[in-house]
Amino acid sequence: MSITRIGTGPRMSAAVVHGDTVYLAGQVAVAAKGASVTDQTRDILGIIDSLLAQAGTDKTKLLSASIWLTDMSTFGEMNAVWDGWVAPGCTPARATVEAKLATPEYKVEIAVIAAR
Repeated sequence: MSITRIGTGPRMSAAVVHGDTVYLAGQVAVAAKGASVTDQTRDILGIIDSLLAQAGTDKTKLLSASIWLTDMSTFGEMNAVWDGWVAPGCTPARATVEAKLATPEYKVEIAVIAAR
């Protein structure tokens, strides 16, 4: 079975496709780096939409999601954006935890796995 890598860099790929499964690396805000949790979550979900499309799938085929927040008190703020984005009836298995991220400007990181 072939492996396709998308957005490959020296340390990681943004996405890896193996068979009919798409694995996305943890995504952080690019345009909204340093902005609010709401803005960062919107930015990240847009990046995820783009990567899933490049891999030949979309958010209706999400299998799982892992979400890291630097402050769990922003859980509701992140969920307000997530709930408006996720496809009704297609919600993935999901875990959300509080953790330090790579730099203080990042407040949210999201990784997903999807079927094709």
